[in-house]
Amino acid sequence: MHFFLKITTKLMTLRKTSITLIILGFIVVSATVAFLLEPGTFGNWFNALYWVMTTMATVGYGDYFAKSDPGKVFTIFLYVFGIGLLSLVIGKVIDSLGSIQRQRGAGTLNFRGEDHILIINWSKKAQSAVDEILCYSPKSQIVVIDESNSHPLIHLHQVHFVSGDPAADDVLIRANLTKSKAAIIFADSRIEETSLIDGKSLLIASSIERLAPHVHTTVEITQEKHIQNFRHVQVNEFVLSHDAISRLAVRAALQEGNSEVIRQLLSRQHGDDIYEISVSKEWKTYKDAFQALLNQGATLLADRSDLGINRKLDQTIPPDARLYIVSDEATYRRIAGL
Repeated sequence: MHFFLKITTKLMTLRKTSITLIILGFIVVSATVAFLLEPGTFGNWFNALYWVMTTMATVGYGDYFAKSDPGKVFTIFLYVFGIGLLSLVIGKVIDSLGSIQRQRGAGTLNFRGEDHILIINWSKKAQSAVDEILCYSPKSQIVVIDESNSHPLIHLHQVHFVSGDPAADDVLIRANLTKSKAAIIFADSRIEETSLIDGKSLLIASSIERLAPHVHTTVEITQEKHIQNFRHVQVNEFVLSHDAISRLAVRAALQEGNSEVIRQLLSRQHGDDIYEISVSKEWKTYKDAFQALLNQGATLLADRSDLGINRKLDQTIPPDARLYIVSDEATYRRIAGL
């Protein structure tokens, strides 16, 4: 018994590659020995290999079995050592799966996917953002970067977690920043001093722009006076968190129903939404586009950030135009030919 425990302990300490090679070697040698002992029983080496595999797996179909005494002794040898080795492999596989799950929960695994969205600094706002992204595109891959050591949404397989300082190069590389589609930096609500909150966001944005300037970066800013600093590092877009909330509250108080319209436009989960569409070759002016879209059940809203195109209907649509409409998803998909 001590001998078996000693052998098992040594095998458990071996690397997975070494154990795999030992198992493969054991199976090949066992199949060769079985065929040499009873060539008439198996007919060829492959049948002997098949018998060894079914014996080690404790399946035992009975279509092949040892008939001679040496063959039966070798069968007993397979029962003792072969089944034990196979159990060791199964144990290693289960342990590896458990280890991967633990690493996923702790945020120590690297992300290898592409076209994913980075969510930086976890909070209730970040969770709402994840919900909105998955509502918009259920198959989207999301990587959360936060300094905590616990996966915030471990039950969602589309959400990967990377633990560490979001401004550190190695953490951003582990999140595969250079292959990502966009990055959203939320204000770290755990910091009490508002200036330091924007300072941390600015540091993260600087790291992203330095490592991957092609990635579309959006930052939540707590103080309007810091906007110029973020423009300096060429952040694509920024959102004034407190400003947006206060303005929405005033609209709700002074213009009843106004906030409900804005809420629908902000979230794909409620009512119509804003979509970007391609410019048709048949449209020469904004009026052509407006009328054609209206006939299909959509309303032309803007060209880029210009919301006043309904006062420019006779103007020619420029080559670099980016048109946005308001419609439901079914109408958008029909117009876009999806």
